[in-house]
Amino acid sequence: MVVQKSAVAGTLESSDAQVTVEPGSGTLELIVESNVIHQFGRQIRKTVLDVLERLEVTDAKVVVVDKGALDCTLKARVECAVYRSNDITETLPWGGAIK
Repeated sequence: MVVQKSAVAGTLESSDAQVTVEPGSGTLELIVESNVIHQFGRQIRKTVLDVLERLEVTDAKVVVVDKGALDCTLKARVECAVYRSNDITETLPWGGAIK
């Protein structure tokens, strides 16, 4: 899936994450900001990259501002931001429906 325009999902509230996606410049760029980056940074990156891989996103800038979100929340925020960037708002193939 191609990221066609900038989009945001999530909040900066505790136990959430704000994910911003923008069209890329030929590569996948991932920036993660988190208060728990030293403990969970690798897991946050892995979760985000797994979702992007399933959605076949290969060219985008993705910024994640984590406020202690669980993996399931991160997955939902990334999916939502990518769908919003493509104006997909109806009959969404959430979670398990994504290959």
